[in-house]
Amino acid sequence: MRHISVVASCCLVLLSQLSCRSYPTETSVIPLPQAHAHNDYEHKRPLYDALAHGFNSVEADIFLVDDDLYVAHERREIAPNRTLRSLYLDPLRERIRQHGLRVHTNGPQFTLLVDIKSAAAPTYDALERVLAEYRDVLTCFGPDGRTDRPVLAVVSGNRPRELVESREIRYAGYDGRLADLQSDAPADLIPLISDNWTRHFTWKGIGEMPVEERRKLGEIVQIAHRKGRRVRFWATPDNPSPARDAIWRELLAARVDLINTDDLEGLRQFLLANDSK
Repeated sequence: MRHISVVASCCLVLLSQLSCRSYPTETSVIPLPQAHAHNDYEHKRPLYDALAHGFNSVEADIFLVDDDLYVAHERREIAPNRTLRSLYLDPLRERIRQHGLRVHTNGPQFTLLVDIKSAAAPTYDALERVLAEYRDVLTCFGPDGRTDRPVLAVVSGNRPRELVESREIRYAGYDGRLADLQSDAPADLIPLISDNWTRHFTWKGIGEMPVEERRKLGEIVQIAHRKGRRVRFWATPDNPSPARDAIWRELLAARVDLINTDDLEGLRQFLLANDSK
């Protein structure tokens, strides 16, 4: 009986994996360049749900345990089958092979934001070793400059900047903060500026956005774009509400590159309604 139970369980897992692999290959999905799936791994089908909604950027938190990288929000949530390879890197490579060297057919470059939760230096070392195995699909930064491929990996969270900068060849960019906005560091090192909305803006979507804060937001984006960087904010309102829509409209109007959400369907509907393609 135990043998039959194990076989049955394996079959169910295999069927689930096959279903997940086939679902996001639908050509009807509209790519949404501004859509970023915050804590993507907490959805029922990590990566696949985001892809099915047209998202072009996902975020995965990682912990280093015994030389492997596990995806989880807290260390106590680590599970043996939830690694960066199995949840993201392998499926992305397979997806790219299916879609003619794109994550989304006719879509832009895809962003994989990797948020380091364990000790910075050893986790980054392990991350670079793992990413190097996927050099066929990941953008590379080296002595001859940047070689773009279908996926741009960006390291966030516990980011050991000096260690990142010291590498002659890298397979991930560095996620900057607004303190790095005026930095002369090249965009090849800092391709993205991310920060906490509530640390820089008082407006939470109720009433009109203060004129000075709207101007500040516009200036942040303009400076970042001038330096070749993209912009993302986290900690914006994310529960369905007029306040959330108001902030999302201001982010779109200011040309913020990535809009952060846990609500995949909510942001998809918003971006399609606001003609964001």
